[in-house]
Amino acid sequence: MSLTGPDGSRRFRRSPRRYLPILDWGRRYDRALFGADLLAAVIVTIMLIPQSLAYALLAGLPAETGLYASTLPLLLYTFFGTSRTLAVGPVAVVSLMTAAAVGNLGETGVSPVAAAAILALLSGLMLLAMGLARLGFLASFLSHPVISGFITASGILIAGSQLQNLLGIKAGGQTLPDLATALATHLSGTRLDAVLIGFGTLGFLLWARRGLGPLLKRRGVAPGLAAVLVRAAPVLAIALTTFISWHLGLAERGLAVVGTIPAGLPALSLPGFDAAIWLKLATPALMISIIGYVETVSIAQTLAARRRERIDHDQELVALGASNLGAAMVGGFPVTGGFARSVVNFDSGARTPAAGALTAIGMALATLALTGLLYHLPQATLAATIVIAVLSLVDLSALPRTWTYSRADGLTMAVTVLITLGFGVEKGIATGVILSLATHLYRTSRPHVAVVGQVPGTEHFRNVDRHHVVTAPDVLSIRIDESLYFPNARFLEETLYAQVSSHPEIRDVVLMCPAVNAIDASALEALEAVNDQLLSSGVRLHLSEVKGPVMDRLRRSHLLDNLGGKVFLTHADAMAALAPDLTAKTRAEPRCETARDERGLC
Repeated sequence: MSLTGPDGSRRFRRSPRRYLPILDWGRRYDRALFGADLLAAVIVTIMLIPQSLAYALLAGLPAETGLYASTLPLLLYTFFGTSRTLAVGPVAVVSLMTAAAVGNLGETGVSPVAAAAILALLSGLMLLAMGLARLGFLASFLSHPVISGFITASGILIAGSQLQNLLGIKAGGQTLPDLATALATHLSGTRLDAVLIGFGTLGFLLWARRGLGPLLKRRGVAPGLAAVLVRAAPVLAIALTTFISWHLGLAERGLAVVGTIPAGLPALSLPGFDAAIWLKLATPALMISIIGYVETVSIAQTLAARRRERIDHDQELVALGASNLGAAMVGGFPVTGGFARSVVNFDSGARTPAAGALTAIGMALATLALTGLLYHLPQATLAATIVIAVLSLVDLSALPRTWTYSRADGLTMAVTVLITLGFGVEKGIATGVILSLATHLYRTSRPHVAVVGQVPGTEHFRNVDRHHVVTAPDVLSIRIDESLYFPNARFLEETLYAQVSSHPEIRDVVLMCPAVNAIDASALEALEAVNDQLLSSGVRLHLSEVKGPVMDRLRRSHLLDNLGGKVFLTHADAMAALAPDLTAKTRAEPRCETARDERGLC
């Protein structure tokens, strides 16, 4: 809503819809939208039941925590989220990070369930604070190579951690060497029943992904129903293996099963405050918050673009924070947007966030009605569903592609993968962030600088090392392709001094600034020093193509008052003033000195 102030200016106050998007789309909600959302919710619920159980197992928590984390968080996202199709809930990478964080507590007297709830609470508070402060841009500090490398390594760790359940042994570990050592130590305890159920489920789910859909279509099943049945394959696997386990009494023979799941929904409560525990979990919570937010926004933005919709990045922080607070209140663990579920939600026709609320109702009903039936569910079955879910996370082919394009980014990705595999998820992501920031600082501290000349017959100026151009011997035109700030201030000085000292005929230096978006105090001091040094050598410093915001700040400094030369609007103006003979010559020369190719280019 806009208001007019006493001075006649227009002032604004935030609409409640800024923080409660449901007030916007909810006004237009009708029966048709409800029908589309209900169908999508049914399909996602079928998919989410086995996933929530499996990801609780991955996080090292009782199975019911996965069900709890798939209820209230989804409901809260409906009120606060801006994506129409994002499906919030437990995901593989965040579950692995939860397991690592909870496992690092050691003998502190805090149960894993309580620690996971504290982790969700801290993550929720951090996300909520960042959202209210509009700090969504902070996620940009995680470069794509770091995210890609971390997710690939996490996928490998997740798959490796489930081998123990597929083999029916107990062999924990949070790094690849630890997992390998533990598996080798306990390999003799492999159970045949676990292997048959686990790898049998794995094979069935692999076949269902590719072969079940075409088979059903050949049998005359409608494409829409066939797609639903394919997505329900994990539910079928759970039902079948649970029946086998119950019928053969495998739990009594020692096969690891889910066991007793408390009936009913949990009472709402918040975990108690323990300063020492909260402090230990603060760093993992921050990493989970950032990774979860980046994954959520990436998914939400991709799906929104398909329907020409928009999401609010800062509001997504608020929505994800509220969802994690909800997870903490029901005794769950950190949640975020899930890629596979969100795509299914989108493809199933979800039109509004109400699909998430309907999914939450479906999960609540499942928690009330199905827990007694899951006692004999083999953990090997859930392990197989986890392995299948994380296969899409592993993309080792991205490493050579990135290395070919940029060795620095390729090295960052490779180190992130290796550190994550060798030392754990927290050290991996921290190393990746440090490397990406260090790479950025190094690149910007040594920016690309080009001596430029005029393209004959034009007012364009290009790198003398790349193009056929003409230059004036007494005028140095130099272009810097980076903003000027403290890491590259000294580099700028040294570059200009080196050029002037090696060309004693130079009387004017024109610093071309089309790529300079900012000049900080350190760079300003460097420019002032360069100007003074050049003046003492009989050389004038000029600027050209300075952007408006940069010029506004320079006017508040003493540089322009003491500048030996001038500030030109365009570089062509600078050369026309400083080297008029060169300008006349280039205009007389033909623009294309070589034969044109079939595209009409020189």
